[in-house]
Amino acid sequence: MPAKSKAQQKAAGAALSAKRGDTPKSSLRGASKSMAASMSEKQLEDLASTPRKGKPEHASRD
Repeated sequence: MPAKSKAQQKAAGAALSAKRGDTPKSSLRGASKSMAASMSEKQLEDLASTPRKGKPEHASRD
């Protein structure tokens, strides 16, 4: 599942980093905190590895 925006990709990257133990889980906030709790490492990796070119900063809520 590719990321729909740059913000989603960044949040997935932060959550993945915390899940792997590279950064403390206490530093997570908002979407990255819930992503770390509810998604597997493989799912986070898929979101975080999406190419950024052509992605909007934030996805529309439609």
